[in-house]
This record gives sequence, structure tokens and C-alpha cells, in this order.
Amino acid sequence: MKAKLILIIAMAFLCAKIATAQNDDGTITPLVQIQNEDYKAARENFKTKLTLTGRAPSKWDTLKIPADAQEVKFLSNIDTLKAWMNIPNDKNTKHAAVIFLHGGFSFGEEDWTMTQMYRDSGYIVFSPMLRGENGQQGTFSLFYNETDDVLASIKYLQSLSFINNERIFLSGHSVGGTIVMLTAMLTTEIKAAASFSGSPDQMIYCKYGIPAKIIPFDTMDIREFEMRSPLSYASSFKSPVRLYYGSDEPHFKLATEKTAMYAKEDNLNVEAVQVEGNHMSAIPEEIKRSIEFFRNCR
Repeated sequence: MKAKLILIIAMAFLCAKIATAQNDDGTITPLVQIQNEDYKAARENFKTKLTLTGRAPSKWDTLKIPADAQEVKFLSNIDTLKAWMNIPNDKNTKHAAVIFLHGGFSFGEEDWTMTQMYRDSGYIVFSPMLRGENGQQGTFSLFYNETDDVLASIKYLQSLSFINNERIFLSGHSVGGTIVMLTAMLTTEIKAAASFSGSPDQMIYCKYGIPAKIIPFDTMDIREFEMRSPLSYASSFKSPVRLYYGSDEPHFKLATEKTAMYAKEDNLNVEAVQVEGNHMSAIPEEIKRSIEFFRNCR
């Protein structure tokens, strides 16, 4: 709970800090440039330059695994990482799965609780701890190399006999929502994706959302921001996507809507959806809507 309290305080700080940058209606004009290249192809020709090489910046608590979860290990390209998931009693049936990416830079028990509606709806939920989080190995790169761990999560689920590989979905909140968008530009191996209050524009996020001292890349290189910004590569989504954000989050409004607009211009099934509430209170309705969205993806 401590980690999420820090997140809430940080978001309150963000809302206060961005007041000086807001338009009259509280929105913020996007700053990153739009690129024509496919995101996956762009990554093949880009190497991030990290100026910090430590683990994720959030504090984390020792976790007590609840009765409705099991801790599993999966192999990424840096090391073996941990995740929580609900193992079904019926392993002879192919089950749909949701990979859920938590908010903040560490995983907490409350993140598992957040996925209850998915589990109640019959989904196998897989919640990974990414590189450098919760004491794990790996270097924090802020929305870049972490996508490799999500791709490894997909591969792990595909190896399980009780998972329906045609019904693997991706969702996440806040930091996790941003990584959801970027991962959905890299793979065709998911059926659909849903982002809750993800950041489409990292020039805005890094300027107003987090302390400069934890930004791990070369901020003098505009490409570093663009390669972490879904808005820059909005035409690269490779599955249907819904971009949810709260009505009390005007700082996400323009960037989120423009991301969807540019995607739809290329006939992609991407929608920006405003939900009543703020960064935290909108989550239950966002998850409810994402479940309906996933069920309708055929």
C-alpha cells in the first residue's frame, strides 16, 4: 500500500505542477513530433543511451502472496523475473488471459487486488514485475527495455497448455498503461490492449510528471523522448486498442486523443475513451469497459 500511496501523492504533485503549463481548459498541448516510421522498425535502428544504470526508483515492500495467486518465474532477455498469476483448477481447458502491468515503478499487493474483476470474469491474470523492480536484476530504462519483459511474458503464457494463445490480452495502469501502448506497437501476438491513464507524450511526462533526477536517459536527445512516446508512433499499433483516461486528468486528454486520431487515420481500431474520475477512481470503470472490449474482440 505504501507504494500506491506514493503514486497518489506523486500524481497530486503532477496536477499542481502542470497548472502553469495548462491551456485555459486544463489540457496540455502535445510536444513530441509525429514519426512516419513503424515503431518496431525504428527500434531496430535505435539504441537508447542510459545516463543512469540503476534499478527502478520506487521503494518496494516485501510481498505476501495471497491465496488466490501463485508466484511464477519467466525468462526475459536479462534474467529470470517474477510474476503473480492465478492458476486454473481446470488445466484441460484453454483459458483467455490478461497480462496486467502495474502503475508506478514497483509491484504491490494492491496491484493484484486491482485485477479482481478480470479474474471474476474468467481470465487468467499474469502480473509481471519488470526489470529492476522489487529487487530484481536489470536496469531501469523508463518505458524502453521494459517492453522486452512484456514480450517475454507473452511468450511465457503461450508456452502454457491451459492458455488460449488466440485470446491473450494486455492492459495496464499509469506507468503500466504507457508500456501497454508501446508493447502493442511491437507485437501481433496479443488479441487487444487497454491502457488506463498511460502517458502518450514523454516530453510532457518527463517535464512535469517525475523528478528530473530519476530520468535515466540522455534528455538532450529528442529521439529518446520520441522512442518512448506512443503518440510519436501512433500508426504502429498492431492490434485493437482502447486508451482510457479520467475526466479529472485533462493533462492526458489532448495527447491521448491525438494518439487515437493518428491511428484511426491509418484505419487502425484505436479509440480514446474518457471515463468519469481521476487517476485512481476511474480504474474500476476502465477495467469494466476493457472487459467488455476484450469480449467483443473476435
